[in-house]
Amino acid sequence: MLEIRPARPEEYSAVRAFYHRLIDLMRDAAYKPGWEKGVYPADSQLRQAIDGQQLYVGELEGETACAMIMDRQCNEGYSGAPWLVEAHPEQVSVIHALGVLPTLQGRSLGREMVGFAFERARALGSRVIRLDVLSGNLPAEKLYLGLGFYRVSTARMFYPDTGWTEFDLYEFDLREA
Repeated sequence: MLEIRPARPEEYSAVRAFYHRLIDLMRDAAYKPGWEKGVYPADSQLRQAIDGQQLYVGELEGETACAMIMDRQCNEGYSGAPWLVEAHPEQVSVIHALGVLPTLQGRSLGREMVGFAFERARALGSRVIRLDVLSGNLPAEKLYLGLGFYRVSTARMFYPDTGWTEFDLYEFDLREA
C-alpha cells in the first residue's frame, strides 16, 4: 500500500536523488516530462517545498516510489487562461513535479497521489486545483483527464528547463467531487 506523507527536512538529499533518478530513467521514454537535473525541479524549489511541507512523497515498502509538490505558486502564463472556476489565489492549489518511477508506472500510484492532493487541497481551503502539462505528454494528460480534470487551454509559457514551450492547462473543481 502506498504511504503518502510530507517529506522531512532531513530527506532533502533523498528527494533530490529521487528526482534525478526519475529524470535518468525517463531519458529514453516515449513521453518525457522535459525535466532537467537541478533546473526542474530546481534544488531551491525542492528545499523550499520540503521546508514548507508542500512536497509529498509516496512510499512503497519504505522506498520512494513517487513524489509531488502542491503549493499555491503558478507560472505567470496562468493569468491569461480562461479558467472555469473563479477563485482567489489563496483558493487555488497547484500541483508541480508529480513523478512516478517508470518501473512502478501502471499501478495507479499517480492516481493515489492526485487523490491525496484533492483531500489536502480541500483541507487547505482550496476551491480548485490547477496544473500544467507539457503538450504531448500523453500519459500525464490521460491521468488528469481520467481523474476529472478539464483541459482549459494551451499556453505558451517559459520554464528554465524547457524554454518557451506549449503547455496544456488543467483544472479540477474541488466543489464538484
